Amino acid sequence: MKCLDVDVWSDIACPWCYVGKRRLESARASFAHPERVRVRWRAFELDPAAPRSAGEMGPYAERLAKKYGMSRAEGEKRLRHLTELAAIEGLELRFDRIRPTNTFDAHRLVALARTRGVEDLAQERLMRAYFTDGLAVADPGVLAGLGDEMGLDRNDVHDVLASDAYSGEVRRDEDRARQLGISGVPFFMLGQHLAVSGAQPSSTLAAALEEAWTDPPGAAPPEGLTPSTH
Repeated sequence: MKCLDVDVWSDIACPWCYVGKRRLESARASFAHPERVRVRWRAFELDPAAPRSAGEMGPYAERLAKKYGMSRAEGEKRLRHLTELAAIEGLELRFDRIRPTNTFDAHRLVALARTRGVEDLAQERLMRAYFTDGLAVADPGVLAGLGDEMGLDRNDVHDVLASDAYSGEVRRDEDRARQLGISGVPFFMLGQHLAVSGAQPSSTLAAALEEAWTDPPGAAPPEGLTPSTH
């Protein structure tokens, strides 16, 4: 049976990745063969050096302003805009609750969930935990509780977090991202030959699904899409 593989590089702590996830879901729902689209969530850490202990960050707008060299007012404006866009997609972003932390172990939990057939559920729950619930997604106790919600065996989750299990999978995803020249996420690779960068509108992602499904590698992509050279 013909299937279309879609690899998505994404970080749990990336708001645009959460928006991009919803837009991909909308695009997939409108696709003629949604049951034949296989999505795999690839690990990408926006801040690999982030501490594993969640910290109190203060106003998110101040953090954004410092990172991008803008005023706090401009940072607040951008957050309002992003919150409004996310709400259109049915998401609630609570920047007042976010607890910044390292996401490496969260990505490892997604890798475990993949082997149990609940990869997408894990990606979704972890993003909601971070952006809506304000949970510390590097805390082993928090991850164990989230694993329970996903239907994962608590002992399996404990064993993974107490070891370096699935670390290799996470690092291979990140190595592949570097090979592809990915510097920002979300990044979508469709059928191993068509790339879409950023949280593009659902219509753009729908066009990409159609293009990757119908045209062979090397075909000229529609406007707004780029062929992969890797």
